[in-house]
Amino acid sequence: MNQLRIGTLAGLFAAAFGLCWAGAGLWDSMGNTLPAVPLLAPVVLALIAAVLLGTALSLRARLRAQRERRPDARPVDRMSAARAVVFGQASALVSALVAGAYGGFGLFLLLERMEVPNRRDQALYAGLAVAAGIAVVAAALYLERVCRLPEGDEDNPTGPMGSRA
Repeated sequence: MNQLRIGTLAGLFAAAFGLCWAGAGLWDSMGNTLPAVPLLAPVVLALIAAVLLGTALSLRARLRAQRERRPDARPVDRMSAARAVVFGQASALVSALVAGAYGGFGLFLLLERMEVPNRRDQALYAGLAVAAGIAVVAAALYLERVCRLPEGDEDNPTGPMGSRA
């Protein structure tokens, strides 16, 4: 499984940012009403970040207990850890796109439509969505780091993730 690259995530963010900023400008210049930023956008992204962080902290504690050979240590299933990492990677990629889109739309609102009171709120929601998207990316990178195998341990069936089932 390939590791996430920050450059890839930043590129996705920048591409979505530029496309949405330009798209919002084009849409507005044609006399159309801009869509609203949903209030739940930052909430959903923050919940995903919380789930990823909770999973990472749980796996880290279980792996630490297993390394220290505590008698109450529950082994970590390799497939469960791999699924968590895949979920984290997918969440990070989508969140980079979504955060970039909300960032571009929010910047357009800040530069062009700040005189409309409703659009100030929309710009705030967009900014919160960007912050929550960045939190998802950070939590996903942390989860990936927690679940990384030590160097040369891919062939060891009884490594830190426990025995193969």
